[in-house]
Amino acid sequence: QVRLVESGGGLVQAGNSLRLSCVTSGRTSTTDGMGWFRQAAGKERELVAAISLSTATTFYADSVKGRFTISRDNAQNTVYLQMNILKPEDTAVYYCAARGLTFAPVSSTVGYLYWGQGTQVTVSS
Repeated sequence: QVRLVESGGGLVQAGNSLRLSCVTSGRTSTTDGMGWFRQAAGKERELVAAISLSTATTFYADSVKGRFTISRDNAQNTVYLQMNILKPEDTAVYYCAARGLTFAPVSSTVGYLYWGQGTQVTVSS
């Protein structure tokens, strides 16, 4: 129904930047929000950034606020996560996800129905 493919992960030194990309395809009209989640080894999955496609409202976790930026391209088929001033604690598998139509706030983790395969981000000290 909806396919998401992430790319852009890699190994970088602390202080450097990466940009993750998520290409979406399929019945994307059924989605109304995009989010980036991450899961570090031995840790719970967390929402780090999200954007509402209907209102353009964004959300950032406190741990990444001011360093990460979520955006989408003009064709609205790709969502990006610009990651600046990376820290070792940012090391995780990052997942792109899409949620269906919902009136939940952009900060909510509910309603995410489609997920990408994940891309590894490793930040060395």
